[in-house]
Amino acid sequence: MTGDDNAAITADGLRKRYGAVQAVDGVSLSVRRGEFFGLLGPNGAGKTTTLEILEGLREPDEGTATLLGERPWPRNPRLLPRIGVQLQASAFFERLTAREQLATFASLYGVGLRRAEEMLARVGLTEFAGTQAEKLSGGQAQRLSIACALVHEPELVFLDEPTTGLDPQARRNLWDLLREINADGRTVVLTTHYLDEAEILCDRVAVMDHGRLLRTGAPAALIRELDAPTRISVPSGALSADEARTRLGKAVEVADDGVSLVLATRSPAPVLALLGERGALHGLEVRGGTLEDVFLHLTGRAFRE
Repeated sequence: MTGDDNAAITADGLRKRYGAVQAVDGVSLSVRRGEFFGLLGPNGAGKTTTLEILEGLREPDEGTATLLGERPWPRNPRLLPRIGVQLQASAFFERLTAREQLATFASLYGVGLRRAEEMLARVGLTEFAGTQAEKLSGGQAQRLSIACALVHEPELVFLDEPTTGLDPQARRNLWDLLREINADGRTVVLTTHYLDEAEILCDRVAVMDHGRLLRTGAPAALIRELDAPTRISVPSGALSADEARTRLGKAVEVADDGVSLVLATRSPAPVLALLGERGALHGLEVRGGTLEDVFLHLTGRAFRE
């Protein structure tokens, strides 16, 4: 992979094996400066190992990586002030309050206490500044973890499943914070199992499975490329499934679970016309393809351990 002055990250042929398991198998990618990039995949796909190699936490068996023009491995002290890392599991110093935790991280980077207080406010934790970290809720702990990763104003931020286990309100609030981080000009690399999250936040995503990158692109472009059917839904009883099959033919897949009648088609106009003719537009929902459709198409539907 050739060098690019506008690239925050380049990786070429990364491989990492643990015994018989090939965790990362020839991963090559590039992330532009200022980009919000998502790394997606099922459990065991190799996402976290790939991030750990990029972050300089783990040595690859093969291949090379560059962050902000520097090699992350061997552990590179010049990169530490320039990157922020939020790991999958938050780990804090015991018995320290949120304010003390953040002040400690700030001091490690030579950052003043004023910046720590600003970050507490930015992640909405000023009210809980005197609360010990272990007594914070899951969402509050995640926000504190992100604040610790950002307190030194890094150029590049790695976030490994930052919204796992959060309630919908906390998750949406965290989305707003991540948008602000990216709007400040920072490069953000995110792993997540929430496909709606990646579709909303990311400029580009890479779908990974069995250690390999399967597809990379903007979410909207990947969805268009899939050419998934449009799903049109109305309440059951608005139109019978038998009439829908008779009038619309085999080009439309019809399903009725007693709650909703769902019509899947790549030619929605005749379906909408029939529903309009029958006065069955009340409660109408129209859903195109999503990033989840792309993900399942590429990785399959089998259960993963």
